Amino acid sequence: MTDVPPDAETARLLFARPWRFLIGARAMDQLPPPDGLDIAFAGRSNVGKSSLINALVGQKGLARTSNAPGRTRELNFFLSEGPLTIVDLPGYGYAAAPKTAVKAWTQLIHDYLRGRPNLARVFLLIDARHGLKTADNAVLETLDQSAVSYQGVLTKADKVSEAELEQVSAAVSAQLSRRPAAYPGLIVTSVKDGTGIDDLRAAIARLLMEKG
Repeated sequence: MTDVPPDAETARLLFARPWRFLIGARAMDQLPPPDGLDIAFAGRSNVGKSSLINALVGQKGLARTSNAPGRTRELNFFLSEGPLTIVDLPGYGYAAAPKTAVKAWTQLIHDYLRGRPNLARVFLLIDARHGLKTADNAVLETLDQSAVSYQGVLTKADKVSEAELEQVSAAVSAQLSRRPAAYPGLIVTSVKDGTGIDDLRAAIARLLMEKG
């Protein structure tokens, strides 16, 4: 473990290598072996998880995106050379899909969050236009009860005014500060203009250094 933060170039190089899709799991027994460290991206449907992952690794087509809520219906695993695996979780809440399907993948999300032994951190994506919603509560409770570290990430920051962004950032930060498993600090991002992507890379690089 080290107290020296990674520099911007170290963080950039972590994601500059080619990333590839490994597997889409629809059940816990389909998960790959828990080697290295998982970092997972969770959030409500259509919050921008896949788009943010693509921006993070600099590959437009790695995670498939869609304007229709509920496009991601399995746990999608991506990896490159190194100890890190990125996991794109299905969105929870409203989805353009049958209720039985939504229930199944929502249960899978919770099972993964509770039972993945190498899950190092969850990045909880929150639409900057809306802040935390009731649909987020169940996932927050699961993370807190399972003592899984998670950090808030605002998405679509370009879609609100500066004053609105400050207001929602303060509100979300205050709400998460009362949560026992929430990692301090809110990362504000926009895929459209690149805001916060370097900050997110640095946070992940710092996490890897802390985990040794």
